Amino acid sequence: MTGREAADGIRVLVVEDDPVAADAHALYAGRVDGFRVVGVAHSRAAAVRILDRMPVDLILLDLYLPDGHGLQLLRSLRAAGHAADVIAVTSARDLSLVREGVSLGVVQYVLKPFTFATLRDRLGRYAEFRAAAGEASGQDEVDQALATLRAPQPAALPKGLSAPTLTAVTRTLRAADEGLTAAEAGAALGISRITARRYLEHLVTSGRAVRAPQYGQIGRPELQYRWLAAADRRPRGH
Repeated sequence: MTGREAADGIRVLVVEDDPVAADAHALYAGRVDGFRVVGVAHSRAAAVRILDRMPVDLILLDLYLPDGHGLQLLRSLRAAGHAADVIAVTSARDLSLVREGVSLGVVQYVLKPFTFATLRDRLGRYAEFRAAAGEASGQDEVDQALATLRAPQPAALPKGLSAPTLTAVTRTLRAADEGLTAAEAGAALGISRITARRYLEHLVTSGRAVRAPQYGQIGRPELQYRWLAAADRRPRGH
């Protein structure tokens, strides 16, 4: 994630012809940490007008619009050079449409009707996928990045942990080449050291991070947490 996105959030455009559904989707997306709704369009033409005057990172796209199909809109946007990612939010279950959407850059599908928790999960995965940067160490790391978008529903988090905060902690730890202490992670994210430590310990427990004492300072050594690259992970018991 760029510095601008960290400060302002991932900019979202909701494209949905039903005003009630559009308001609900915008409300849902706006409640997810790291996302900011910058516009709502009820038609293909309105979406084009918004995209021509402001940058957008992600489109929540209904496929059935009053003035054309959502994939027709996406096709024209790609031809015009718009590179925003797309999550299709639709009742369409035709797998041929799914395949066509994937070829045009649809990164996920959310079938109507859905709950806030469903959209929050998809947006959280998308944010983690988008935050991945740098050069992959090998096939495993490429596969892992893609699986972030399409993996099955993850197991429930321990009580008191939230998916958006876990995503933010994960992103911060991955960006720290030398690792972070809980105090440093907390300061970077605006949360307490104790809260940051709970999330960091969860990443250690789930095999995605390692910790080691940091020596050389007065008093007790502080634990340093470091993201564990996919190539370095081993199944438990090995």
